[in-house]
Amino acid sequence: MPVALAASKLSKLLHYLDNLTERAPIEELENRLRSLDLTVEDVAPYAQFDKAHYRRNLVRGTPWYHLLVICWKSGQRSPIHNHAESTCGLKVLRGIATETKFETTPSSLVKAVSSRDLRAGHIAASQDADIHQVSNLQADGTDLITLHIYSPPLLRMKTFSLTDRAVGEYVPEIFEHGFGSGI
Repeated sequence: MPVALAASKLSKLLHYLDNLTERAPIEELENRLRSLDLTVEDVAPYAQFDKAHYRRNLVRGTPWYHLLVICWKSGQRSPIHNHAESTCGLKVLRGIATETKFETTPSSLVKAVSSRDLRAGHIAASQDADIHQVSNLQADGTDLITLHIYSPPLLRMKTFSLTDRAVGEYVPEIFEHGFGSGI
C-alpha cells in the first residue's frame, strides 16, 4: 500500500492528534479508532517484529501523543501494567489480542478479574491506574498487529506481578524507522 494512501486514511485522525494541546479523552480515542478504516497493508512499513518480545513501532508522535503499530509473535505479551497518566486506545488490525484486566487485592497483590479476546477490528481503551496485560496467545505462526494511540505518550508505566507486592517501572523501547516524520 503506498504511503500516500495510508496517509489519506489516517488524515482525519492525524489532524486531530497533531492539534492536541492536552491529553485526549478516552471516549474520543475509542470513537476515532472505531471509525478508522485501516488495514495492515496501510501500515506495512511499520509492521516489524522481534523474535524475543513484542515490538513498538512509532508511526508519528508529538509531546501530546504517540501513534504506534505494535507487533506480537505468538506467545508474546506485555508486562502487567497501568498507563501512568496516559490514555490508550488500541485497534486490532490482524490476529487476536487477549486483554486481561487486573485489580489490586487487599494484600497489595494483583489478581485477574476478566479476560477477553479482541479480533481484527475490535477496540479497547484504558487509562491511568487501569491495570491490564495484552497478549498474543494464538498458535505458533499467528502474528498479531495492533494500532495504539497513547496520549500523552506512554514513556513509563508501572508494572505488577502476580507473586510480588513490589510495583516496578517499565520504560518501553520505541522503534523509529527512519521514514522521516512518519505518515
